[in-house]
Amino acid sequence: MNLRAILDESKGDKMGFYDLSKAERQELVKKIQKEILNDLIEDEKNNIYKYSADSDTYIRKNAYLSLGRIYQEHEDQKERILTLVDDMLENSNEKIRQTSVYALGEIGKKDADHILNTFIKAMEDGSPLVRNAVIGSLKQMGQKNPGPTLKFASSNLHHSNPEVRREMVHGIELRGRTHPEDVLPLLEELQDEENKRVRDIILHVLGQISYKDGCLETVVAALKNWENDELVEEALREIVEVHERYKFSSKSQEEAESYIKANFDYYTGRKPLD
Repeated sequence: MNLRAILDESKGDKMGFYDLSKAERQELVKKIQKEILNDLIEDEKNNIYKYSADSDTYIRKNAYLSLGRIYQEHEDQKERILTLVDDMLENSNEKIRQTSVYALGEIGKKDADHILNTFIKAMEDGSPLVRNAVIGSLKQMGQKNPGPTLKFASSNLHHSNPEVRREMVHGIELRGRTHPEDVLPLLEELQDEENKRVRDIILHVLGQISYKDGCLETVVAALKNWENDELVEEALREIVEVHERYKFSSKSQEEAESYIKANFDYYTGRKPLD
């Protein structure tokens, strides 16, 4: 069975990875990893670049998952992979650069110290596709390997480029959902942020780290010590709206709002929903 031919033929009909059967997908994943490993062994890039530039998101995903898996399983390929993803970040194709960032994220789940400096290249990339990959990778790394990831985010919180600041804030979100106490001090450092995009993502993250069991109490306790009352009130409204939107929140919207009102005299209630 020529799975690459199947996939190419299916793409001609606007179909892709998930139009293959489960068995075909499993075989294709094995094929991708085998060909990428062979490229690494032979010091080639053809298959790596082919899969990394593929128009199908899930083919690219399997390319970076393969690179991450090979990095963990083949000690002799680690340096080669680190050099490779560094080179991929210089490629003119934004999909290849995106794949390289996600590969760095896979490596960084266990071995962050070796890849964080390379991340610096990607943070100011001109493509939103690549910058969003930075956010996604930091989210995954923060969840699996929080120590060095949060330290990296902290060191770039006051970067001169607001897009980098935004990436750092968004990148710590997943860690904050289960451990809000880890990210609240970083968010507090930016409470006087003037850039609207960065400010909006701070509010978003505060909402996202508040809805799980015990998290609202932790977030509220921290916000009581913030000095920017205007931002805090906006955050409180966002938190209440998150509790309304997420029916799986640990508290209902009414319970969350009642708790907030008991702790903040100046809280005036949520904004009307659009």
